[in-house]
Order: sequence, then structure tokens, then C-alpha cells
Amino acid sequence: MPKVVYTTPDGARETVDGRDGDSIMETAVRNGVPGIVAECGGAASCATCHVYVDEAYLPKLEPMEDLEDDMLEETAAERLPNSRLSCQVRLGAALDGIAVTIPPAQT
Repeated sequence: MPKVVYTTPDGARETVDGRDGDSIMETAVRNGVPGIVAECGGAASCATCHVYVDEAYLPKLEPMEDLEDDMLEETAAERLPNSRLSCQVRLGAALDGIAVTIPPAQT
């Protein structure tokens, strides 16, 4: 079971167990992690699950698709080079321990 380390907007850190194939967003919502709004439910049609991925994990991620890239232009918080939509990052053994920071605003 891959673990995800979330840093919430207030600076608290929470580590939760995910399931292979689930997204970082699904894992956050299922475990009540604050700050992930997920208005579209994971369809990559909003930017309310925006996170900043720890740079050590960026090379392990699947490449960003155009739709995600477009949605990241609409984020409420500043888009950074390590910005991703958490609904588009699927968990697996290679991402065990991935750390993400939730920005202070999603909407």
C-alpha cells in the first residue's frame, strides 16, 4: 500500500495509506484530508485538487497530458513548476511515500 504525505494549507502533515491505482485526490477525499476540494470528482475539468509535488518525486510521475496542463492555468493559487492536479497522479509502488503540499486556495 503506497503512502501519501500531505502537507495541508495550515502546515500540518498527514500520512495516509493509499491503494495502487487510486489517485492522490481520491486518497485525500477518502481520508478526509482538508484542502482538496475536487469539485469535478477527478475528471480533470477543474483545478480544485491542485497540489505541489515534492521535487524528488517529479521524475517518477507520468508525463502531464495537455488537458491537465490547460487546467493548471486556472488554479486559484500560483502555478509552480511542480504543480499537478492530484486527480491525475495515480499511486503505485514507485510513488510510495510521495509528499504533496496543498496550496492555501483551491477555488
